[in-house]
Amino acid sequence: MELKITDGEIGVRPDVAKPHPGFFHEVGEEKFRAMVYDHYEAIKTSDIAFLFPIFDDDDFAEAQKHAADFLIEISGGPDYFTQTRGEHQMVGRHAPFRIDEKSRRVWLELYIPLLQGLKKEGITQEYIESFWNYLNIFSMWLVNTKS
Repeated sequence: MELKITDGEIGVRPDVAKPHPGFFHEVGEEKFRAMVYDHYEAIKTSDIAFLFPIFDDDDFAEAQKHAADFLIEISGGPDYFTQTRGEHQMVGRHAPFRIDEKSRRVWLELYIPLLQGLKKEGITQEYIESFWNYLNIFSMWLVNTKS
């Protein structure tokens, strides 16, 4: 399974499809949330750590929870994010942060080993790829700064 990162361009927002709901159902909420939390733990020591509240444990834990809630909801799980945060409005929520294409790529690269691990655990490749395709394309929407 090869998960490729598509080149993005600031201001370009391609159509994006939500992940196949089979991804969430096969992974299950507990493992899904653990995957997102593991992604955030990898961020702490990455080149994009400065974009996250890594020096405030409470704020960092809250960011992890919001990210997991959003991705669970977008993948067909319970609407935790909407219940606690309201409408998604992810472009606006990320506007205060200077996100460039390089940062987007690092963020995506940190998901690759986690998703490859799910394949080894028997999660359907088609479902993993649908989740990856969502992350890959939607993350382009959040780029708001030239590299």
